[in-house]
Amino acid sequence: MNVALSHTSQLEEQHITISGSKSETNRLLLLQALYPNISLKNISDSDDSKVMQQALESSSNHIDIHHCGTAMRFLTAFFSTQEGRKVILTGSSRMQERPIGILVDALKSIGANIEYVDKSGFPPLKIKGQKLWKNKISISANVSSQYISALLLIAPKLPCGLEITLKGYITSRPYIEMTLSLLNQIGVETSFIENTIKVLPKPEIKDAKFVIESDWSSASYFYSIIALSEIGTEIKLSNFKKNSLQSDKVLVDIYKNFGVDTTFEDNSITLKKSRQHTIENLILDLSNSPDIAQTITVTCFGLGIRCELNGLHTLKIKETDRLSALKKELQKIGGKIAITDSSLKQEPNLQFLNPKIISTYQDHRMAMAFAPLALRTNIMIEDAHVVSKSYPNFWEDLKKLGFRINEI
Repeated sequence: MNVALSHTSQLEEQHITISGSKSETNRLLLLQALYPNISLKNISDSDDSKVMQQALESSSNHIDIHHCGTAMRFLTAFFSTQEGRKVILTGSSRMQERPIGILVDALKSIGANIEYVDKSGFPPLKIKGQKLWKNKISISANVSSQYISALLLIAPKLPCGLEITLKGYITSRPYIEMTLSLLNQIGVETSFIENTIKVLPKPEIKDAKFVIESDWSSASYFYSIIALSEIGTEIKLSNFKKNSLQSDKVLVDIYKNFGVDTTFEDNSITLKKSRQHTIENLILDLSNSPDIAQTITVTCFGLGIRCELNGLHTLKIKETDRLSALKKELQKIGGKIAITDSSLKQEPNLQFLNPKIISTYQDHRMAMAFAPLALRTNIMIEDAHVVSKSYPNFWEDLKKLGFRINEI
């Protein structure tokens, strides 16, 4: 499904409810599989979380997680610990191009039985679950934090717990800290000192209940919408916490540069365009929150702001090579952008080219990041259904705000 977007009137004020954080949901789903006396509310309605749930509940020996990278990493670790269980873990063609060798090597170093079905270092994987007695792992720290979180999530169920030594600069530290915080909340003892993480064994836990906070990554698109709107425009979003575990809460500070203020009240946030943007050159290190890089880049393009975003090395192994995709699609509509393997620089240009179809490359964040530009120019989005990966109700929520969305 391709869609054409436009918005000719002032944004209609609305109260939008976003479902639970995908990052928190998928971590808690795995912990719930290990400790069934955990109960969850406000589970993410994303495709990724649905796939994760289905995989954990399945008794099949062939598990297909489609495009869900988080599930591939977390389930590789999980099935390695399930004694006597034999599983082929596979995914989409793109998933089979995304490396997983670092995690597999780490798991094998503590006794896991994992083989590559086809290409070494990549899915599909043949996993035979067994007891993992060794408890020390050394792993590069500048890889996807999901590798490290996958190991941490299974750690309390290992007979001897786990000690992980991180080598080098730590990427996306907040996601590691999120995992450790969730472990602490169910009574697991952990420590994170310098580059060493320790998780003590915890065979059983007391009953635990979680109400999952809404997804800050999904909120980013509404920050972009407000930034591109007229002064005085507001949107209220539920359910968000001031003391969030999610690193993308940094949106609150970043979007102040674009004239957007955030007010916290009763587990909700109100976004308001209070003034015109006060910055002409935005320089950020997004190594702790790379998922909002596309949104910020498009916001800067829409406002005619020069930007330099660094710390983006993990974007090349996401659903698509997000840096290359951003460059190609922004150039279609007048963007002046240069990229490296870990950064991008964009020069301002407010002369939008005639609208063309924005390709999404099977990447949900490409579709949603570009959608707010409809406030400045008519735009068309290819394969708009990809948003279901993280935010199935995205287009319906935009309609509530007054966006005109037509299938083409």
